[in-house]
Amino acid sequence: MAFSSFMNVDVRAVWSTYNVTLVRLRNTMAQVQHGGGREGTHEEMANADLSAQGSGPGNVSQGELAYVLHTSGTTGLPKIVRVPHKCIVPNILHLSSLFQMTADDVVFLASPLTFDPSVVEMFLALSSGARLLMVPTVMKKKPNRLACALFKNHRTTFLQVTPTLLGRFGRTLLQEVVFSKDSSLRVLALGGEACPSPGLLRSWRQEGNHTQIYNIYGITEVSCWACCYKLSETDPMANQDESSVPLGTPLMDTTVEVRDEHSCVVAEGEGQVFIGGTDRVCLLDDEVEAVPGTMRATGDWVQVKDSCLYFLGRQDRLIKRQGQRVHLDTLQQALMSVPLVEACAVGLSEDSRLVAFMVASSASGDQKASSAFPSVQHQANQRSSAPVDSHGNLNPSNSHWQEELSTSTRSLRRAIRRSLSRLLPSPSVPDKVVVVPALPLTSHGKVDMGQLMKIYQRQKATPDFRTPSNVVSLRKMLQSMWQDRLGLSEDAVVSDDSNFLFSGGDSLQALGLCDDITAAIGGTLLGLLEIVLDGSFSDILHHAATAMPTLSSERKLKPHSPSEAKKRPTDPLSSAPTKRGRLDDSFTSAAPRRPPAASSAVKATRFTVLRRAGEVIETPKENSATGGTVTWKGDALTVGGTSRQGTFPSDPLAVEHRETCGGERRETGVWALRVRWASDTGRCVDASPVLLVNGRGEDASGGPTTTTVFVGSHSHRMQALDLASGELLWERVLGDRIESSAAVCAREGLVVVGCYDGCVYFLCVNTGDTKWTFQTGDAVKCCPTVDPLTGLVLVGSHDGHMYSLDPQARQCVWKRHCGGGAVFSSPCLHPSLRHLYVATLGGHLLCLRPDSGAVLWTRSRETPFFSSPGCSSGRMVVGSVDGNIYCFSLQGTELWRFTTSGPVFSSPCVTRDEAWVVCGSHDDHVYCLSCADGSLAWSFRASGRVYSSPCVFDGSPWGGASGALVAVASTDGTLWILDMEDGTLVASLSLPGELFSSPVAWERSLVVGCRNNFVYCVEMTDSG
Repeated sequence: MAFSSFMNVDVRAVWSTYNVTLVRLRNTMAQVQHGGGREGTHEEMANADLSAQGSGPGNVSQGELAYVLHTSGTTGLPKIVRVPHKCIVPNILHLSSLFQMTADDVVFLASPLTFDPSVVEMFLALSSGARLLMVPTVMKKKPNRLACALFKNHRTTFLQVTPTLLGRFGRTLLQEVVFSKDSSLRVLALGGEACPSPGLLRSWRQEGNHTQIYNIYGITEVSCWACCYKLSETDPMANQDESSVPLGTPLMDTTVEVRDEHSCVVAEGEGQVFIGGTDRVCLLDDEVEAVPGTMRATGDWVQVKDSCLYFLGRQDRLIKRQGQRVHLDTLQQALMSVPLVEACAVGLSEDSRLVAFMVASSASGDQKASSAFPSVQHQANQRSSAPVDSHGNLNPSNSHWQEELSTSTRSLRRAIRRSLSRLLPSPSVPDKVVVVPALPLTSHGKVDMGQLMKIYQRQKATPDFRTPSNVVSLRKMLQSMWQDRLGLSEDAVVSDDSNFLFSGGDSLQALGLCDDITAAIGGTLLGLLEIVLDGSFSDILHHAATAMPTLSSERKLKPHSPSEAKKRPTDPLSSAPTKRGRLDDSFTSAAPRRPPAASSAVKATRFTVLRRAGEVIETPKENSATGGTVTWKGDALTVGGTSRQGTFPSDPLAVEHRETCGGERRETGVWALRVRWASDTGRCVDASPVLLVNGRGEDASGGPTTTTVFVGSHSHRMQALDLASGELLWERVLGDRIESSAAVCAREGLVVVGCYDGCVYFLCVNTGDTKWTFQTGDAVKCCPTVDPLTGLVLVGSHDGHMYSLDPQARQCVWKRHCGGGAVFSSPCLHPSLRHLYVATLGGHLLCLRPDSGAVLWTRSRETPFFSSPGCSSGRMVVGSVDGNIYCFSLQGTELWRFTTSGPVFSSPCVTRDEAWVVCGSHDDHVYCLSCADGSLAWSFRASGRVYSSPCVFDGSPWGGASGALVAVASTDGTLWILDMEDGTLVASLSLPGELFSSPVAWERSLVVGCRNNFVYCVEMTDSG
């Protein structure tokens, strides 16, 4: 049915100079609607509307478009939505009937014209002859002036807003103006976000207020609303479940279904909402025909209970923590029930921290709570002076409000944690509570989580606690952090023998405490997490105090600008490490840190495993699942640690893009590569070598070091070679070709490798004897990953599954289908966050729990992923055959993409300081990109395609080369060594075969496989 069926529009005058047109509107259905009065039931009026659809002119085809708009992308990918008349008209008819709209109403145009609820607001007014009130955008950001304009000056009767926009009025204005006993507001329709709880809505009402409150629900893709539910003070449903409001019953011509993960309709339980109908179908993006009955997925998760739908949250805001599902929107509602919380928002940060943002209430019915935090109330009363920009949003660069963090504010945060601990299970309690003066909004009136996360990141960069100057201040700082993490009062006793877990903490809170301590001290403390979990408060204090002098001296040596770093390229501390990325040169955390010698000899750990893309994994000799400290080196996990020097590019904003090619060399010195040894494997070598460094003493001269190279080939052979001499230590023939790179379980003394026969082989490191084989459903070309915390081996297969294998129990712990397509690339494990990233040839990118295989999120592309994901503390990077290098947050949000001129099979190498990512492409180039924004620092043009992964390594042992170097192999058989700082060529070597294997570097050696059947070990020499 078209709008012309119930309304005539006559153009009476046009003032083109002022872009103004005067029109006359006449309602042709006034007789049907009982003369505009409010007599009769809702059902009778709705039936009257329905029966009248056949009357009127009806000259406009029902399939013609009424309007076209873009979705904002707030709750999904942005889309173009084309809305036919027959899709939106039933909405206007039914809502006009339900809300009993008349010519006496005043409708506030609260939504911007880019937000489809504005269509409902305009045509509810126009179709009923009511007045439509419009105010300047700036007034919407001033609650006091807006309340005065709406309810005192213009006596608004109809208001349709998001709950967040309504909350901007504040408790005082809501009680004294909006919901006062003599308020003009007749109808309040809340939509676009989760509806506030019935208890909270009742608390805003003055006695005698008769405003009708509706919860409306819908999506832009089925414009505009789909369900409606009416609340009242005496609503029996409100007393059954104080935490949520039903979505209500479907509106006219609308079909609403709830389906589970298998697309089965849910009658009781949880599932995703689908919306559609015979005529309620919009055209999305490139769709050319509206298929009647199409059901659109909403991405919203609900619970069906007694035939009512209760909103749980967005599907992308449904997370798993400690093996339990957490609904962020449900958590948000629970936080709203805490005294002194006026408004709040909950989100997951890039580092997977659960962060709650709250606005302190200026008044509360809980007088005891109110008296406990007088200064917080004072700050809340000063909300009008909060730092906001011209759009009314918080300005993260204004630090005045945040710098007023007081003891009372910390007490408020602890009280919130205590309250939530009583209401919610441990995984749902936020890791961080951030007090803000107001919630920033998008143009559509929804919470702007991007702005809030900027505030959180800024607070992380400037922690509440200053670096202590002595043990006494350190003790006070640690006690305060301990109390803050556990939600204890300030006078709670933290004795020397207190244990964090026995005091009520859990593993997630322990990680948070470690983050707080390392941020305050300014460096990573090896072994800290284990001490927090297993030791006493005294142990933590002693551990931190022992490391403080060394960390203080490091801060004095660390350069403060990129130019200063360039002046001292050989200083092992010249590359400032990130919070999680520092690699120490001693496993014994209590010992003072010493800069590594030029020979890169380290005191250190018993086993070091080096793999492609610069991955370094260091493990202690003890056969313990938790022996050693887990830290990050670029995309590599490190247990224990060794510090490697290197000069990296400067700030990405200060770097001028530089492109070099194979003929351009460094101006300082001329270097060459030469082959030290080669080993014949019998067939071509596509697998990348893996190096195991074994047997270091307590210091650099405390014992011999042996380094073993493990590599397989298409000859079915697996070889173990001595790195120093190239001597063959052992060789085993497996069941088929070997294209998979190996992994090393150092604690179990096993080499793990996949094979074309579908088996995963577990071989003895020392002898090559087969200890166990596991059969998958197809060839295994994926390089396994070893979880250092559990010892489980994580490997993919061409049968489309990921497997978790226990080499000790010799059994499969879990198996997960990855959505379609073979798992060719290697999985990437983020051990501290317990995330496993997997890419498939079907174009699927998944994030799994390594302990259970549970899916945290998935993303899909139309092109396959041959590239293996690489991750840092806050990002995940992967290349695609579509020619793009993608960077995602650890929650799956695309942060940036860099487009090359060819397919990307190369796996990205993230540098030790997590600032840069180096990746090759089939366009013959190697690119160095900023991890922060994907900006290009430099590119190098090789003489052939770059299929394998670059390797960023320490150049100091290479006979005088300073800083970090990059090893790159191109498929034409050339091995390139580049300066990491600017991408200039240092040396190159042509081998007699194609190179698909990725080079791996250790000290003065570089090992790579070649398709001429050989494995090569090369070293750098002075060509003069």
